Amino acid sequence: MTVEKITTLLLAAGKGSRLQPLTNHWPKCLMPIGKIALLEHWLMALRDAKLNKVLVNLHYLSPVVEEFLTRDRFKSWIDYVYEKELLGTAGTIQENRKFIGDNTLLLIHADNWSQCNLEEFIYFHQNLRPKNCPITMMTFKTESPKSCGIVELDEANVVRNFYEKSSNPPGNLANAAIYLIDKEALEWIDSHPNHKDFSTEVIPNFIGRIATWHNINVHRDIGSINNLKIAQKDNQRNYKEIIENDKWQTEYLKNPIHELVKSS
Repeated sequence: MTVEKITTLLLAAGKGSRLQPLTNHWPKCLMPIGKIALLEHWLMALRDAKLNKVLVNLHYLSPVVEEFLTRDRFKSWIDYVYEKELLGTAGTIQENRKFIGDNTLLLIHADNWSQCNLEEFIYFHQNLRPKNCPITMMTFKTESPKSCGIVELDEANVVRNFYEKSSNPPGNLANAAIYLIDKEALEWIDSHPNHKDFSTEVIPNFIGRIATWHNINVHRDIGSINNLKIAQKDNQRNYKEIIENDKWQTEYLKNPIHELVKSS
């Protein structure tokens, strides 16, 4: 697996309005999954996959997330950028094209809790996808199709139809909002500066040219309190070095957000 020419963009700027009152004083991206913050799970998965060029976008309660990201453990490989106004997914890509450069972009909506195998996802994109597909989309089976983007695939598992939060979706195979995007698609996004939303303005223009890789492990949108509580029961990696040797983590375990999640 070649990861040197992959840049990761973790989208962590959302307000988490569906998680209120939990998000009134604590950001969605730092909600606990077990003893570890959601964003920490993502960053450790990237570390384990040897992905070391990472940008995190910030907006809501950004000082809290900045304190999290400026720990010694992240200083050599994590950058972050503050968005005064939310730019939309494609808008954030456009704003940070210099950072991405000519690399393939791994785009992750970090408000999802996922136990995907990033190494296998990258291997598929680099070696197994149809070569006319500049985008690979991760998919998963959802229990709430109306709240997701639902895909229909052709015989090569390429997206032939896409239904974004449809009232009558044709199935439960959902877009996981995790993508690998090659230079061709990035340049198309550059050339359409008025297109700010990835799901509704970019994906429709690449129907028939989006490969898919299916995540058979856990994938949850923790945007609702119920899903956040369910996620606490999922199997999780025990990042022992974080829990035992990190000042921020020690304080995090004392944060009232843990009891608030349990009691919500």
